[in-house]
Amino acid sequence: MTPRREPNVFSLDDFVAQQERKGLLRFVVCGSVDHGKSTLIGRLLYESKLLFDDQLDALAKASRNHGTQGGNLDLALVLDGLAAEREQKITIDVAYRFFTTERRKFIVVDAPGHEQYTRNMATGASTADLALMLVSAETGLTRQTKRHTLIVSALGVRQLVVAVNKMDLVGWSRSKFAALEAEFRTFVKDLEFDDVVFVPVSACSGDNIVTRSNRMDWYCGPSLVEHLEEVQTALQSRPNAFRMPVQWVNRPHAGFRGYSGLIAGGEVHPDMPVQILPSGQWTRVERIVTADGDLAHAVSGQAVTLTLVGDMDASRGDVIAEIGAAALVADRLCVHLVWMGEDPLTPGKPYLLKLATCMATAIPEPGLCVIDLDTRKSVPAKRLAMNEIGTGILELDRRIAVDRFIDNHETGSFILIDPETYDTIGMGIVDRVLQDEFHRSAHAGRAITSDFIRSTECHARSVVKAASWRATGSFDTFIIAAFITGSPKTAGAVALIEVVTKTVLYYLHERIWILIQWGKRSATRGKFPSTPRVDVPAEGPGNSRPEATNADKKSGNRTGISRSLIRRNSNRCAS
Repeated sequence: MTPRREPNVFSLDDFVAQQERKGLLRFVVCGSVDHGKSTLIGRLLYESKLLFDDQLDALAKASRNHGTQGGNLDLALVLDGLAAEREQKITIDVAYRFFTTERRKFIVVDAPGHEQYTRNMATGASTADLALMLVSAETGLTRQTKRHTLIVSALGVRQLVVAVNKMDLVGWSRSKFAALEAEFRTFVKDLEFDDVVFVPVSACSGDNIVTRSNRMDWYCGPSLVEHLEEVQTALQSRPNAFRMPVQWVNRPHAGFRGYSGLIAGGEVHPDMPVQILPSGQWTRVERIVTADGDLAHAVSGQAVTLTLVGDMDASRGDVIAEIGAAALVADRLCVHLVWMGEDPLTPGKPYLLKLATCMATAIPEPGLCVIDLDTRKSVPAKRLAMNEIGTGILELDRRIAVDRFIDNHETGSFILIDPETYDTIGMGIVDRVLQDEFHRSAHAGRAITSDFIRSTECHARSVVKAASWRATGSFDTFIIAAFITGSPKTAGAVALIEVVTKTVLYYLHERIWILIQWGKRSATRGKFPSTPRVDVPAEGPGNSRPEATNADKKSGNRTGISRSLIRRNSNRCAS
């Protein structure tokens, strides 16, 4: 007999099942400094009754020591926990907080608004489904608000909620709210947001945070929490093409060689044909190995170890990709950049680029453009200063496998690292690539074969030359064989066998000597036209991009940091 459960007894299993049925929304709270971001999040947690008694006691004590609200609770201190944050009354580091309501689970990211800490804001926004942008009704739209808006748009956030805060300081003015809404909509009209919603709030008093406010009866929309519970974020379509950057070559003993990594897109199954990029080797997946045993199928987001058919040459930084929908292979990238280093980004100076698991030396080419925060137009610039957003072309010291950001976020975004200090000084996304048509990775497998047999003469000419030469040279063989055997048929067969066998040998002999460089005249170089370049466009998050001028010029200090240095330090930079 199963005992009946008391109706008021807490059940952990029921609670977990209830939470699993709720959807999860990750959102970042951003905006200019002192516009009330931390206060709004603290008010949201407080009004939703999501702060425990011990947290309220700690908040009351911190409010007496560091608060700015007199004898009341300073709700900004719920997330501003660093001593420097409480002393300076600003947010410095990114703070994450999980909370849940009756209808949804949330992970909220409190991002700093100070211009100096823009890099921390970009880090917090990189995983968000929705951006909650705070704008002070008293101050209005600032340059930092515009900068944050451009960053979240460039990072692929498509849902934007604009909370017009501090409405109490403007007398709950409907006209002030309408003017700010019109100004903001004009600024974002060309950005790729699916939906932009405006909510007037007062984080200090709690108006329109959890419940509708009586002080703004002219506002007919939902409260902030009601909208967050109901908003339907566009499911980011996972890339269909299979991608797995190789993180580690797993070889515990001589009988096993596997390639470990996180699947960045698509799906994989045993016996699936794949290719290794950038080399272009073709092979098939033999097994999908995990800690729980072999799998018959793996999808994006899973960490697996793949074993391949045959002895393949692959290492950390290579990408295992689907044949027919392979990544692009290139050494020149058109990118959007957010610069975070104290020293400006300078053309011709080498930096370390980390894209997925790959490390390469990147040299910015001349022709950088900076996006003006007021007009959102690209302005030519000689360098990119701290916290500026711009576009440009990066030239790499070698060809790497890469996707456009709109096709795959994991293999289409990167960071730039200072080669001396190993500080992260920039982040960016790939808009398009500049590459030779012959080296398109979709034809990389054929290119490897074509490189081996390509020469100044076509195959048909070599075969005809070999056959005609052997047919002429075998006439004496036919005469001698006919004289000895007395049978023209036998003599013809002997001569034919000699023609065929020696034709093959002559053909191979000639092709091998064509590949040998010894004895060739250097004057033959430059006689063949250069391979045309192909521009692969993409609809990026900005208005304009720099033109690929001087595409064939190479930077004088192309090599930059030696490859041996990159290999020695790749593991250190990976984390």
